[in-house]
Amino acid sequence: MIKYEFEMIGEIVGKARPRMNTKYGRAYTPTKTKNYEYLVRFYFIEKYPTFKPIEGRVKVEIVAYFEIIKSTSKKREAEMLAGNISPTKKPDIDNITKIILDAMNKFAYLDDTQVTHCTVIKKYAATPKVVVKIEEY
Repeated sequence: MIKYEFEMIGEIVGKARPRMNTKYGRAYTPTKTKNYEYLVRFYFIEKYPTFKPIEGRVKVEIVAYFEIIKSTSKKREAEMLAGNISPTKKPDIDNITKIILDAMNKFAYLDDTQVTHCTVIKKYAATPKVVVKIEEY
């Protein structure tokens, strides 16, 4: 049973829709999306340099921790950290999921079609980060 778990500190980026190059009529992935996918892979490979892609069905858990704005009152900040208030801001939960799953293709698993169970949670924390757990089940 293969299990991977890693953490990425920093701004959370969602998958942006493909853009169209009007000069050549070709679709391309925006640079910010591409760079974040490379960053996800970097954190994964740094922790698991001798990784072996999962070949069976895959279960993924993603927890996105958003930074609390500095001007937030102490009372409201305590409620956010306790989980009583959740982030209802961008990036959308589906775009967070898509960028992580696409980045892990051919690394943690052969293809994201293998993912049959996925849990994604948005929370507040003192430091923005994403925690990813990927396991075969």
